[in-house]
Amino acid sequence: MKDIVEKRPEHAPADHPKIAQDKVGVLLANLGTPDGYDYWSMRRYLNEFLSDQRVIDYPKWKWQPILQGIVLSKRPFSSGAAYRSIWNEEAGESPLATITKAQTAGISQKMQARYGDDVIVDYCMRYGNPSTKSVLRGMVARGCRKILFFPLYPQYAGATTATANDQLFRALMAEKWQPAVRTVPPYFDHPDYIDALAQTVERGYAALDQKPDVLVASYHGLPLRYLTEEGDPYHCQCRKTTRLLRERLGWSADELVTTFQSRFGPEEWLQPYTVEEVARLAEAGKKRIAVIAPAFSADCIETLEEINEEIRESFEEAGGESFTYFPCLNDDAAHIDVLSTVIETELQGWLK
Repeated sequence: MKDIVEKRPEHAPADHPKIAQDKVGVLLANLGTPDGYDYWSMRRYLNEFLSDQRVIDYPKWKWQPILQGIVLSKRPFSSGAAYRSIWNEEAGESPLATITKAQTAGISQKMQARYGDDVIVDYCMRYGNPSTKSVLRGMVARGCRKILFFPLYPQYAGATTATANDQLFRALMAEKWQPAVRTVPPYFDHPDYIDALAQTVERGYAALDQKPDVLVASYHGLPLRYLTEEGDPYHCQCRKTTRLLRERLGWSADELVTTFQSRFGPEEWLQPYTVEEVARLAEAGKKRIAVIAPAFSADCIETLEEINEEIRESFEEAGGESFTYFPCLNDDAAHIDVLSTVIETELQGWLK
């Protein structure tokens, strides 16, 4: 690899082999993506995702027969069709992959400008490719003796941040010479993150002919018991993000509402459900709404397909007239600045 600089350790004998010069790695992690939208690519991806007990915590003896016998015989077809509708055909990948690559490039430029060649930035996916294990192995081979691991989730949840960390720790178990590792905490209330969200809303509203009646902040959902019985802080952090965003915009409480999407399975999840709430808003006379997804650092199947199709349809069928989706922060310059600022804070003590 062209960025590997090898040299003999200081004070080592002349016949000591050269080794890669020590570097610091920044490893970004997102949820994941199938390799394609065909049946078998979708089945592999969904099997890995839905077998994660951080995501679905039912006992394996109970869940795996359902997953293998029922869910994975049907869901790859419907999920594949959804991915096909948003697929980046030119690049041959999902939008999440395209955006994560762009985020990595943007952050890498920032780190290069500040730290030179001392920092290597790369990305991995919790499910699918590139895998956490393969990217970690590559960073170690390139001389990364210290690695900052950054799950790209503003709000912490066991089913997102924790499982990403789990996978990193599992990957470390395979390394004979383990690097020192730090994990980045959630940044749901970081002033720069809130400001970047507010800028998205302000630009979006300025581009519309008429101001929406309500802005819906739609977050990915979780089973309610994760909050009430297991103490997951996700719900509270989402609520705080919405409150801080509303305060930054200077709006009243009824101009910005919090909802939760992507419900899966029969049990009760965090409410209100986005798909139901947008219909209720339309029936209550709120004919113009906009939707933002603050829990997603990059647009993906849940935003580009679920929000822009299923949730939009629910609103329009209930009498809604104008539905606007504001894209995620993605690789917007303000977002790259936010992520880079968080990284620089967490790198303190490792670099000058």
